[in-house]
Amino acid sequence: MNINQLETLLTISKTMSFRKAGEILNLTQPAVSAQIKSLEDEFGTVLIDRNQPVTLTDSGKVFLEHAERILRTVDDLKQRLSDLNQTPQGHIHIGTTTSIAMQILPRVLSYFQDQFPLIKTTIHSMTSSQIMNSVENGHVDIGIAYLLEKNPSLETSVLYYDTYELIVSARHPLSRFSHLSIEKLRNIPFIMLSPETAGRRFVDQVFKSFDVNPHIVMELSSSEEVKRMVELNLGAAIISKLSVTDELRHGTLKMVKVSELDITHPVGVVYKSGRYLSSAMQQFLLDLKGMPETQFLGSE
Repeated sequence: MNINQLETLLTISKTMSFRKAGEILNLTQPAVSAQIKSLEDEFGTVLIDRNQPVTLTDSGKVFLEHAERILRTVDDLKQRLSDLNQTPQGHIHIGTTTSIAMQILPRVLSYFQDQFPLIKTTIHSMTSSQIMNSVENGHVDIGIAYLLEKNPSLETSVLYYDTYELIVSARHPLSRFSHLSIEKLRNIPFIMLSPETAGRRFVDQVFKSFDVNPHIVMELSSSEEVKRMVELNLGAAIISKLSVTDELRHGTLKMVKVSELDITHPVGVVYKSGRYLSSAMQQFLLDLKGMPETQFLGSE
């Protein structure tokens, strides 16, 4: 067994195709087949069902879990050896929400990549809960998320505080109000974030505590999608204040204060406790934690 064989199996699991795996790995299809056949012969089991579409067998799925761990260990070793020259370099996988990726990371990464051109970053958009899980299982190195859940296996550090606010189109009947009570929202059509998001869980808790059953007309997975629907005046929404900064400035959306929503929510960086921090990760965390809150919030 060698590392190339494991990388080939991993690539096939993602592409579900010997041909596509070969294109990615710059191998011929017979070479790909030979590597997998060699693994199967060595371990005496069938790893891949070669019917179309190609899928992993039960043995293949178990094998893949261990292969991923081995490849992560190899990457860790390479990074440790690379760090010996004291030059921050490497590849960081960052998990964050769509709104944070669009509103916060451009400012952070533009500075960081100018200072450390040898460090490559890949951004993965997901919900805050998925970010926590992905950091814990090692699929992403660092998360930037709403810190609404405690996990003893994760290290967290608050970067700034955000709020969730009621937003409406400038043409919406509620746009003429500057302040409303939550009781006034009982019969208003709402565009909601999907149930698995941190923002939606917070909104559901607030509505439930005041015995308000909102009239939900649409559910969407990201704040960016919600904003577009609200701009079309298809309903009101409650989303991150930070995510609507530009729209409020340009007048396409209006924010209406609801005192019952007036709770701050910490947004912070997350990484796994006890894991090896490469020079790239150390430098990124150092810069991130050292930035003032105004760097994240920008100007309104």
